Amino acid sequence: MVVDLNFEFLYPVITFAGILLATWVVARFLSALLGRLLKHVTPFVAVQARRFTWVLIWLLGIILAFEQVGLRVDLLLLLIGLFGAVFVVANAETLRNIASKYFSDVYIPLKVGDSIKVRDYSGKVIEINLMSTILLTDNEELISIPNSILLREPVLNTTPHAWKEVTVPIVIGSEIDLAEFESEVLRSCNKLKLHLDERFPPIITVKSRDQRSVNLVLTLMVKEPSRKEAIISDISSKVTEIVERMQREMR
Repeated sequence: MVVDLNFEFLYPVITFAGILLATWVVARFLSALLGRLLKHVTPFVAVQARRFTWVLIWLLGIILAFEQVGLRVDLLLLLIGLFGAVFVVANAETLRNIASKYFSDVYIPLKVGDSIKVRDYSGKVIEINLMSTILLTDNEELISIPNSILLREPVLNTTPHAWKEVTVPIVIGSEIDLAEFESEVLRSCNKLKLHLDERFPPIITVKSRDQRSVNLVLTLMVKEPSRKEAIISDISSKVTEIVERMQREMR
């Protein structure tokens, strides 16, 4: 008696799994490549770019996998596009303020405690949230300025020595030893001491943390404002190297 085993039903399953595996490989490769290309960019921006690339590659891979096994995804894509468009239109101002918050962290030289002036409003920054920056005036009045305005309007920072301060946002995985990482970064900063104000040593502060990552801010005080961009680029490159080395050592 001969048993005819037909394994054709396994082909779609193997194809589906193979596409997902290939997607994982491509996502890791592009994420690592992007990390090297952006090594001179502030770590915060580099991490966000890598995360966006990772999600985009996986989304494309999943859609391709479903198509290869014969499932129609055109209607699904249409519905996702329609819901996405409606969501963006309905929350345009909210999304604009949230996006502005992340860009202002990197490109606008202000922080909590600074005294600033925007348009006809001035006061001390007491809070920077996802939607707005809160100022406390000399008359103890609160002013809420949407973050999107900070990107469109000139911002005058009247805080003494504000021009000397350099802040570098850093995002690291929660699995990295924070104390060791801080020690490595501060040791790297010592190599730039000729360009830093020795009265104000570099400081690393924790802004937030969750199960996956820790958001840090490295604060430096420079001697010459013309050196700020070069110092940010140098520090960002060193931080990227430290993170990659520590991740390799944990594998």
